[in-house]
Amino acid sequence: MGNNTFCQSCSMPLDQPGMFGTEKDGSKSKDYCAYCYQHGAFVNPNMTMAEMKTIVKTEMGKRHLDQGMIDMALNSLPHLKRWKTSVQQSA
Repeated sequence: MGNNTFCQSCSMPLDQPGMFGTEKDGSKSKDYCAYCYQHGAFVNPNMTMAEMKTIVKTEMGKRHLDQGMIDMALNSLPHLKRWKTSVQQSA
């Protein structure tokens, strides 16, 4: 599977089958991780991009990831499927 599939909400690499969220019918989502998307809906449907940026920064920081990697993930958010068409793009 590799690391070329990323959650289209939080930018987390989807490199293991268990990382994918689920659709209403129980099948795996092709676009979203299990933390963002379950049973065919976003876990937090009213989340803003600014809130997502805070979560991404916090979670990546807890894992002691390189600041450059954190910045790359944060900069990718506006280009992801969830945020591209969203009116909730307050950053």
